Amino acid sequence: MSKVHAYTSQVQPNELVERYGTLVQRIAHHLMARLPASVLVEDLTQAGLIGLLEASRNFDASKGASFETFAGIRIRGAMLDEMRRGDWVPRSVHKNSRLIAQAIDSVEKELGADAKDSDIANKLQVSVDDYHAMLRDVNSGKLIGIEDLAVGQDSLPSSELDENSPFEGVFEEKFQYDLASCIKSLPEREALVLSLYYDEELNLREIGEVLSVSESRVSQIHSQAIHRLKGRMLDWQT
Repeated sequence: MSKVHAYTSQVQPNELVERYGTLVQRIAHHLMARLPASVLVEDLTQAGLIGLLEASRNFDASKGASFETFAGIRIRGAMLDEMRRGDWVPRSVHKNSRLIAQAIDSVEKELGADAKDSDIANKLQVSVDDYHAMLRDVNSGKLIGIEDLAVGQDSLPSSELDENSPFEGVFEEKFQYDLASCIKSLPEREALVLSLYYDEELNLREIGEVLSVSESRVSQIHSQAIHRLKGRMLDWQT
């Protein structure tokens, strides 16, 4: 019996939910911090439970990762997929997200330095206040995060992945290396916000308390950091 089937045959669905339900809830509430109030945590939880069951069917202990680590990735991915399928975001928000990333990339290539808010606003031909409003709209209107760079294994539909491809590991390793390098090159405050949000799992309000700024300002910094990453990794999105 394979290690995959050996695991799933020993753990029944109700036992999985009982054992890892808290994990599903924790991930759902963390995602809620960046979603509009119209999204219900119950919807995320239902999607996450489906991801948990899929994880139990596909887990392979020989890969070295713990089941909780593997399941956490699948649970979060299932929630993101559900939100994307029910995307409520106006096209203008998607368009602004692309324009911001492109503007940052263009300005930084012209200056050879980090683009400031005023530089980006000028490139977009809007005021700084309007640029900040665009960041707020994008950040509150959709799931904005590193997963939205639209590259890497977790952002691809499972049907497009070939687990036996000899290039998959090389591709993923190169992407992770480039992403890590880009994160290290971010302005200090933006890098700190990403670290506190993704590594320490603080919400926007808690990060604001650490930095002594408003929650709204943290949202702007977070959104700009992600769009700066998008701009610097455009080669991976073509």
